[in-house]
Amino acid sequence: MSDQTRDPQSHPGVPPKAAYHHGDLPAQLIAAVRDLVELHGPDGFSVAEAARRAGVSSAAPYKHFKDRPEILRGVVSEAMDRLRVAMQTGAAAHPHGSLEAVAAVGRAYVDFARAEPGVFRLVFGLTEGHQNAPDLLAKGEGCFGVVVAAAAACMRLPPDDPDVQSRAYMLWSCVHGHSFLTIDMKHKVASAGIDDWTYLMAISHAVLEYPLRA
Repeated sequence: MSDQTRDPQSHPGVPPKAAYHHGDLPAQLIAAVRDLVELHGPDGFSVAEAARRAGVSSAAPYKHFKDRPEILRGVVSEAMDRLRVAMQTGAAAHPHGSLEAVAAVGRAYVDFARAEPGVFRLVFGLTEGHQNAPDLLAKGEGCFGVVVAAAAACMRLPPDDPDVQSRAYMLWSCVHGHSFLTIDMKHKVASAGIDDWTYLMAISHAVLEYPLRA
């Protein structure tokens, strides 16, 4: 499909070229790069290609981003915002403090990985420069904070309780691993014969409702 006939409803992050204007060019470039990452991977696209999709010159992106890595960091930053909101929304759809709310946080995480595997890999693979990007580090903590909040509510303990922190890490590591196995080993995961919700509820129950041994 050409850029001219592109259906914006099939790619809601990238509106048609007629919608582009200079005021929102950074956001539109990030949306275009996000699509290209899914098509070609983070190393398989050019900034010029993203600019063409945005309907601007190949030099225009550099008025807003220093270089290609900075554009990719912009994609990661925007993705982490969307992931955090999706996780919060998932939890809010169930009773506060319930195992279902905890499992829904995990389901949002897995759903994000399924829907955007290229961006998901980029978020957790783009480690270079993070020490110089405190905003990305803070957004990562924000995503983990959603897990902590859901676990704390379920355990009826404050978020900074060491037991809550430990169990939240266990939940995150289980769901993170399941997400990567799902997108990297699709057929083998499917052959396990367990759906995401059953898995997530079982993990939530096992991690949060059993005492930790010293």
